[in-house]
Amino acid sequence: MTSEFDLIARYFTRPAPAGMLGVGDDCALFSVPDGHQLATSTDLLLEGRHFFSDVDPASLGHKALAVNLSDLAAMGAKPIACVLGLGLPELDDAWVAAFAKGFNALSDRFGCPLIGGDTTRSTTGLIISVTVFGAVPTEHALRRSNAKVGDDIWVSGELGAADVAYRLLAGRLPQDQHRLEATRHALEWPEPQIALGLALRGVANAALDVSDGLLQDLSHILKASGAGAHIEYAALPVAEGLRADADDQAKGARIALEASALAQALLGGGDVYELCFTAGVDRRDAVLTAAQHAGVNVTRIGRIRATPGITVTDQAGEHLDQLPSGFDHFQAI
Repeated sequence: MTSEFDLIARYFTRPAPAGMLGVGDDCALFSVPDGHQLATSTDLLLEGRHFFSDVDPASLGHKALAVNLSDLAAMGAKPIACVLGLGLPELDDAWVAAFAKGFNALSDRFGCPLIGGDTTRSTTGLIISVTVFGAVPTEHALRRSNAKVGDDIWVSGELGAADVAYRLLAGRLPQDQHRLEATRHALEWPEPQIALGLALRGVANAALDVSDGLLQDLSHILKASGAGAHIEYAALPVAEGLRADADDQAKGARIALEASALAQALLGGGDVYELCFTAGVDRRDAVLTAAQHAGVNVTRIGRIRATPGITVTDQAGEHLDQLPSGFDHFQAI
């Protein structure tokens, strides 16, 4: 029978880069480049709360690391290394091999080697904990607290697909196989915007990643910066698989948010892992250049204002009421 130590050796022990001590000792050892600060983030993923029990293990391995790398991207930090904790209800070699494949492939791609962690048996479903470490030049981290009144608000990539895929899989939207096929990849294989985060250092004023919903996450920037925001609903970058819905809604004079799954997906949908950031109006060309260098599309969606709170207006300039809320870990599923 495979033991805990066999599992670690077989799937998660890999040569550590020069200058690091990885799996095999009581602690991993690594250093931060001179003139840099250490950036670190931890995420906990629970079966039934953050992912479905029948999820593809390779995609789950990818996502477990991706959501943490996204936090480094939001700070403008370059990945250094990561550690992994796994609580497994049972030892399934094929499942662990697929999980490790997805995890290690993303680790290799972003130069974020796995240098430690722990495994144990879980009696309450699958539990995954990942901690990442990165480096950012001292005093140059992108933080939530530096948004300025008058700043443009930008978002990378597209919005809405992951939320719609989740709701389809959870049975909260009418079944639509075509739409599920068009949106599921965004939910299960998110892409951390590391290159964009690095390119935005010295360009953006404030930033974070969208994990729990655009409005909810933007509110963290506003609270930390003592500011408010205005968002133009029509400017939001709608995911390709949802654009027909957006075109249909645009024909109406008003968008009934309280009944709109699309509005919920765009404004309140989580699992996006795109960057939302602010930058001065005079930095628009610099933002577009940074996005081009990173190979990512960015969209200007609003403006930071002095008045607290968030307003959202439609194409006619009408204020949208009953704005959707984002994800709350302590709400009932």
